[in-house]
Amino acid sequence: MAAVRSAAISAAAVVAPRGFGRRRRLVPCLAAPARGASGVTASASGKMLPRSALHASASTTGAPDSDEAAAESLVEAELSKLACPICYYPLVSSIDHQSAPSKSDSSLECSTCKKLYSKDDYWDLTVAVGSTEYSETMPAATELFRTQLVSFLYERGWRQNFIWGGFPGLEKEFEMAKDYLKPKSGGIIIDASCGSGLFSRLFVKSELYCLVVALDFSENMLKQCKEFIKQENISDERLVLVRADISRLPLVSGSIDALHAGAAIHCWPSPACAVAEISRVLRPGGVFVGSTFIADVLPPVIPLLRIGRPYIDQITGNNTFLSELELEDLCSACGLVNFTFVRNGFYIMFSATKAS
Repeated sequence: MAAVRSAAISAAAVVAPRGFGRRRRLVPCLAAPARGASGVTASASGKMLPRSALHASASTTGAPDSDEAAAESLVEAELSKLACPICYYPLVSSIDHQSAPSKSDSSLECSTCKKLYSKDDYWDLTVAVGSTEYSETMPAATELFRTQLVSFLYERGWRQNFIWGGFPGLEKEFEMAKDYLKPKSGGIIIDASCGSGLFSRLFVKSELYCLVVALDFSENMLKQCKEFIKQENISDERLVLVRADISRLPLVSGSIDALHAGAAIHCWPSPACAVAEISRVLRPGGVFVGSTFIADVLPPVIPLLRIGRPYIDQITGNNTFLSELELEDLCSACGLVNFTFVRNGFYIMFSATKAS
């Protein structure tokens, strides 16, 4: 999910995009592991299946039923990674107050503060959900993407216009992200600030992950995502939709294999808090892959941007674009290492790994 500031538009007109060939400290992709962090193994067809499912298929007839049951059990176990955004303890079924969440649950409960969280089109796991009197003013960019109009237009021309800034197009961007994420095939991936689910749906279709969590703060974006899932007849067996604040992720610490955030960072109210949260929920060796607009296409203006950013932020409530060095420095400060990136014009895709 992203918003493009008008200040960057005028600069883009005078800058010749750089090629995608520029890379820095690229780490060779590891071969896709035969077994993921969550006990998932790749079948001959490439689809990720739990070990128990493979054992069942090897020893019995009627394996499809066994595989489906085992896959459902695996997803339910992985839903236990969802946590209360207030105290970060795992959420449990509200029915018996002890068991892990199930795909059939319509409400979950925090095991410590006893707060209930419900599901309609998506799980609403924001801190203030359920409050009737309290309200909070959010930055303009956040509120913009919560509107029905922008949510409707996002995949109908809005996101496609990012090509002016050097974004390579959805298919190319997805292939680049997959290359960075390859070592974590078979695990759990969060598509943070997923918008209408552009990448979430592609991650599900790829069958490379045991569970895809499409996460966004915008209610209308998640509703659009749900509509596209129905239109494209995508199974939600390994997909969970969650409304959450990127600065307060409702996930158990050290429980996630990978997190992707496409064209999002420049819309986050506090990139520092968000990256710190991402580092918290990633397992050691987990991968954070993000793309965003970059500020240092015109090197002479960098000092001016650094001087003016605090004042712009105070007036607008939004962050101006970060530079390449600032992104690397922020990741390093939050315990993410092996920073590597690809740039083109105002566009950057980068990857960083949770320190072991």
